[in-house]
Amino acid sequence: MTTTYGHELRHDAGLLRSALRDARPTSFWLDDPDRPAPRARLEGDAHADLVVVGGGYAGLWTALLAKERTPARRVVLLEGRRIGWAASGRNGGFVEASLTHGPENGELHFRDELPVLDALAEQNFAGFVEAIERYGIDAELEIEPTLTVATEPYQVDAMREDADPVLEGEELARYGRSPLFRAGILSAHGNAFVHPAKLAWGLAAAAERLGVEIHENTPALSMTRATAGRAITTPNGTIRAAQVALATNGFPSLLKRLRLFTVPIYDYVLMTEPLTAAQLEAIGWTGRHGITDSGREFHYYRKTRDDRILFGGYDAVYHRGRRIRDAQDQRDETFERLADHLYQTFPSLTGVGFSHKWGGMIDMSTRLVAFHGATADRRVAYSAGFTGLGVAATRFGAQTMLDFLDGADTDRTRLTVSRRLPVPIPPEPIAYPLIQTMRRAVARSDANGGKDGPLLRLAGLFGVGFDS
Repeated sequence: MTTTYGHELRHDAGLLRSALRDARPTSFWLDDPDRPAPRARLEGDAHADLVVVGGGYAGLWTALLAKERTPARRVVLLEGRRIGWAASGRNGGFVEASLTHGPENGELHFRDELPVLDALAEQNFAGFVEAIERYGIDAELEIEPTLTVATEPYQVDAMREDADPVLEGEELARYGRSPLFRAGILSAHGNAFVHPAKLAWGLAAAAERLGVEIHENTPALSMTRATAGRAITTPNGTIRAAQVALATNGFPSLLKRLRLFTVPIYDYVLMTEPLTAAQLEAIGWTGRHGITDSGREFHYYRKTRDDRILFGGYDAVYHRGRRIRDAQDQRDETFERLADHLYQTFPSLTGVGFSHKWGGMIDMSTRLVAFHGATADRRVAYSAGFTGLGVAATRFGAQTMLDFLDGADTDRTRLTVSRRLPVPIPPEPIAYPLIQTMRRAVARSDANGGKDGPLLRLAGLFGVGFDS
């Protein structure tokens, strides 16, 4: 059986390379002349009530919400490079209310908790939107649906079994015309889109207005116990704090025992040049909704404010050694594959050029959702493993960390994701061959009508998931 999309190129390699030739090797979102100037690094020793480690969404929400809860609390945020430079400034900007990474994953791991998780997801999404509006954050927020399309016959059958209504024919063509689209489901509830970097910059500015102190280019090198708290060592001094919130996600945790519970998986993205109204009309994509396909190796695509198409996903690449390196942000093989797949999806766009090409690390956990917790003395809380679903869920993770630090017993702290860690991912030299084997099994599942082979079925029994 042949899948619609594949790893072999179906367009001329010269055509693809020509379209990619002028693409800037950086995130479109971060390549902005209005990017805020760097904040000062931490110099010398300091004290704080709460130190937040990490300047992505999880850390920014934690700092902001901590000051909302206790305005007198001295909150200091440390970022090793720049605010939002990693996953928070490189993602597709899809905002989903879900805290379970979809209904199937929710049924697998959290069946008894789904009513509570659904209610918490609703509250968190509403709080996410409300905060953006209340703080006047220009994140280019758009409350718009996502269209999930079936590109294989078995995916159509699954849609008809699980959803109503299923869009087909002219109903589907109202949202996008592609020779590959067989059916679709439009999900309007709990879906939105943002400019990822502007969201991060806006959260940082809002936190500072409340009194949060932010230091960029200040990596946290180590954490040790100190009198009534913890001491965090940085290149130019030590900061002591009563409490610490670790929001480093896929980067090595300062709590070493957590380091095997996430693995850095690289995702890659293309951004086209701005498209004309005629080009968008030709592909039937005149609305502001996003699109994703329903394979295990899936793509996600959306439009920017100036009508470029962001097209990413499919490949999920693990680089040997759990290493996170700038050089891994670029991967020509994947960029050519993505260009090839975009042209397959919308043939009338064949030859359209790309303005940006980039990649970045996703902090994957084996449950495909984040886990949260704290040390026994509740001096240190952590949240990590968002697996590509962090734009809104990081706010939930921040709330959960603060619940732990505040000594509160809440619906959030009673969840499985807050009480039990996921299955760990082995260290090298086991990790690399194991993950490559899982990737091949996922590809075979797509090629075999969505039927998982023995390896994926066995992994599922142990609560281990893997998607692109």
